[in-house]
Amino acid sequence: MTQDKSALRNAATVIVLRDREGPEPSILMGQRGAKAAFMPNKVVFPGGAVDPEDFDVPLAAPLPEVCRARIAEQADADLSHPLAVAAVRELWEETGLILGAPGEWQGAPPPDWKTFAETGHLPDARALQFVFRAITPPGRPRRFDARFFLVDVAHIRGDPDDFTHACEELSHLQWIPLREVRRFDLPFITEVVLAEVEGRLHDPRPPENVPFFRNDDESSLFLRLRGYPMPESG
Repeated sequence: MTQDKSALRNAATVIVLRDREGPEPSILMGQRGAKAAFMPNKVVFPGGAVDPEDFDVPLAAPLPEVCRARIAEQADADLSHPLAVAAVRELWEETGLILGAPGEWQGAPPPDWKTFAETGHLPDARALQFVFRAITPPGRPRRFDARFFLVDVAHIRGDPDDFTHACEELSHLQWIPLREVRRFDLPFITEVVLAEVEGRLHDPRPPENVPFFRNDDESSLFLRLRGYPMPESG
C-alpha cells in the first residue's frame, strides 16, 4: 500500500543550546537540500518523523515528568517515549552528536540505531525539555505534528563540533549565535520557536506550560498546553 506522504506524522525536533549563560549563546542548525520536499533550502534545527521502531527502542532514562505530562495533553499519552527516542535518533543521524548514557544494548539494535549503539551508548532523554508544539498547515507536501525539545550542549557526549558522523540530510551544520540567526533563511515556525528559546535562556527548568501552534482545516490557533489561548499581541 502506498503511504500518504501528506498525512500528519508525529515528529521530534531538537534545539541544542550552547553557552546559554555566556555572552554569545548559540544554537545548532543546518540547511535542507534544494530538492527536499519539505522546506527546501531552509535553515532548520535537526529533527524528523517518528519511526515505528522508535516505540520499542529502550531509553536509559525517560523525559522529565512534567514534559511527559505536557506531551500527553491533546495527544496520545503513550507518545512521550517514541518522541524522545526519535529526538535522540534524529540528532545522531543529522549531526552525529550523541545524547546518551554509557551502556550496552540488550540484543541487536534496529538498523537505524546500529551506528549509535556502536558508540557504546543508550539513548537518554532525561536532559530533553519539551518547549513547543506545532502542526504543519494543511496543503503542504509533508505535514508534521512536531514537538520541539531543548537540550543544553553540556549533555552531549563527545566533541560538540565533530559532525563527521552526520548523514547528508543537513548541510552547513554550524553553531549560530542567537543574535545572528534571523539573518538566515528560516521557516516561519522556527522564528516563533526561537523567541521561546530566547525567553528561556536563564531558566534551566522544564517549562510548566508549552506553546502549541495548531493548524487544522478550519483555523490556526495559538494555544498553551495547560489549555488556555495565548494572549493576542498589541
